[in-house]
Amino acid sequence: MIPSVLAQHVEQGIKDFLKTTFPVSSPFFAGILDTFLNSPGNVFKGPYLDIQLPFQSSNTGTDYFNNIMMPFPPYLHQEKSFDRLSGPNPKSTIVATGTGSGKTECFLYPILDYCYHHRGEPGIKAILIYPMNALATDQASRLAKLIYNTTLKGHLTAGIYVGQREKNPSMLMTPERLISDKDTLRLSPPDILLTNYKMLDYLLIRPDDLPLWQHNTPDTLRFLVVDELHTFDGAQGSDLGCLIRRLKSRLATEPDYLSCVGTSATLGSREEQEDLLEYASTVFGEKFTNGSIISESRLSAGEFLGDSLISHVDIVSLEITTTTRSISKLSIFSGLEKRYQVSLAMKIGESL
Repeated sequence: MIPSVLAQHVEQGIKDFLKTTFPVSSPFFAGILDTFLNSPGNVFKGPYLDIQLPFQSSNTGTDYFNNIMMPFPPYLHQEKSFDRLSGPNPKSTIVATGTGSGKTECFLYPILDYCYHHRGEPGIKAILIYPMNALATDQASRLAKLIYNTTLKGHLTAGIYVGQREKNPSMLMTPERLISDKDTLRLSPPDILLTNYKMLDYLLIRPDDLPLWQHNTPDTLRFLVVDELHTFDGAQGSDLGCLIRRLKSRLATEPDYLSCVGTSATLGSREEQEDLLEYASTVFGEKFTNGSIISESRLSAGEFLGDSLISHVDIVSLEITTTTRSISKLSIFSGLEKRYQVSLAMKIGESL
């Protein structure tokens, strides 16, 4: 894509939409909308180019987890998330990093590692809640590839339970699909369950879905992830908080046992730290301390550019500056003198 051409297409598309949606029927106001839209600064500004520096890489290689080989070295913020969510006592965490920073990997690899260590134990060990079915479906395909192409294949299962109906629901895990057949999920609950908060509400109250929780003891469910946490505000946030408490009550989960994870690309600035911790504690009903928020770490301009960046410039002393100016003046006078001599010789030649 060429940014300048794309910007023109977007601008023209918006203009066409506004002209069609708000047609001017009065002859007196004919052309007023065109004048407004074509005047610079009224609606369209830019386009602007935003260049972000790369994320800082950690010193850890692709073998952070003993049983899972990552296809890439993690970023520094991913390593910090791994440190909090791995081990026998994973801590509740908020991953507040930008788009494209690998937020999913921050919680997914620790969850997969935990499920691998507890392979063969029945019951749902992790629930991933997504705000939209499309996002859940996309992440399901991603998770299926990750499990199928690593040593995790055959050792753990993952399923997706959303409201939309499929023509051919999958009863087995494939390289591109998770288990989506509802009867299969009820008879053999997966280790990891992907769903949305409305469907999770149904799973807790519908008699047909009761077998889904039959193997869960108070310490079976270890992780609860809410993706795009910032979308759950107002009444929707209250509904989510009530749902999480009902889930804990249904499974008899002990206080401070469940490791809750929230992700967001728009929250987590320094000014929002305290409010975000209070919000997460209220929604999840768990303790989020000052170190619970994982923010992104980017390279500085000096670190990224290296030797190509001018780090400092020596200030020229007054003596050198004065000497340089004097030499420049002498050069100018010398040049004028030579030019005068040439001109005088030409005039003498013409007179002879």
